[in-house]
Amino acid sequence: MSWGPSRRSVLLATANAALLRWQDFSAVRIEQIAKGLTFTEGPAWSKDGYLIFSDTPADRLMKWVPGQDAAVYRTDAHGPSGNAFDSDGRLYTCETRTRRVTRTEKDGKIEVLAEKWEGKRLNAPNDIAVAKNGHAWFTDPAFGDQQDQRELDFYGVYQIPSHGALKLAVKMTTRPNGIALSPNGRILYVADSDRRAVLAYDLERGGEAANERVLIAKIVGVPGGIRVDAQGNLYIAAKGVAIYSPEGRLLRAIEMHDRVSNVGFGGADMKSLFVTGGEALYRVRLAPQGPGNG
Repeated sequence: MSWGPSRRSVLLATANAALLRWQDFSAVRIEQIAKGLTFTEGPAWSKDGYLIFSDTPADRLMKWVPGQDAAVYRTDAHGPSGNAFDSDGRLYTCETRTRRVTRTEKDGKIEVLAEKWEGKRLNAPNDIAVAKNGHAWFTDPAFGDQQDQRELDFYGVYQIPSHGALKLAVKMTTRPNGIALSPNGRILYVADSDRRAVLAYDLERGGEAANERVLIAKIVGVPGGIRVDAQGNLYIAAKGVAIYSPEGRLLRAIEMHDRVSNVGFGGADMKSLFVTGGEALYRVRLAPQGPGNG
């Protein structure tokens, strides 16, 4: 039996995609690039060539430039946690102490994007993901003492549209943590710290999250931040960093000395995985295909 050129092209493209997805994660290099901090969170790479991350208990945002020591980017940062940049280079930050989400413009002006839902203050925004179209999604759990300040009787995942009012995307009885988007922007991933799982949702045209399902169950450790590479593989901060295929199959577990809180892609080639947790910031090289950024 013979196949025509179009049939062969489809099969070859499928095979190549499979090879890229099941890439070899055996070679891993871990480098500590900052230390002496309090507890780090929320690594986010700027297209201007630097990394922003949070030193949450110390109430400050930090900046790391390749070849330099980490330096303070902003003090009095209101207990910053997750960070993300949009396609215009603006910085989004989840502030746990003020219980809000802010956006820092290129000129340094800070705008409050979300702080209340139906007249009640948010719990403690934790992590955020920004799509290429400008829509942002963030998680709103409550951990430790944050539980005592709650005004809402649920935990949530919210959407900040590029235009329009705040939307409640998912209402939860368990606590969401990390959040990420698939490369095509059609699937929303949420780490559920209480269930030790990663949930997946289909994003509808209006931004509604539908068809909730457990993509990954029984994660070792408490799942925190999530990032997705260009092939759709998920990198999950838990006990170390666990790498899963888009179908939820474990590809690799990277052991880390510190408790890991979050991860993020960056560097000149966008193939470095920055890992926060404990008193340090790490850079991991394992030749992934770079971020998905749906």
